[in-house]
Amino acid sequence: MRRTILSMAGLVCLVASTALAQDPAKVDPKHCKVEFENDQVRVLRWNVGPHEKIPMHEHPALVTVYLTDAHLRITLADGKTSETHAKAGQTEWAKPTKHAAESIGDSANELIQIELKPKPPPAK
Repeated sequence: MRRTILSMAGLVCLVASTALAQDPAKVDPKHCKVEFENDQVRVLRWNVGPHEKIPMHEHPALVTVYLTDAHLRITLADGKTSETHAKAGQTEWAKPTKHAAESIGDSANELIQIELKPKPPPAK
């Protein structure tokens, strides 16, 4: 009985952690729209108002292009936080990540993210 309860608790934790980090276009369609997708890339457009929050989500490796100045607080899955100050036109590379974000500036933020998809296995 005790083993069953522990197994169930572990399963609930696993499901909850998986639910916390998901596709950003699905967990936050208010701010994130898929602009383009094929078998190699997916392009996301983000529009986030001042002081708005973005829930926990995940990305594969990606390139971000800031269309406006941005001041963001990023919270990683482990709880560590950092701030990003970006200027319009700035680009940056990021490894795969799980995070939440918050606009901590007084103006809206708009950016494009180009997510890189893994290479498919070679055809046999």
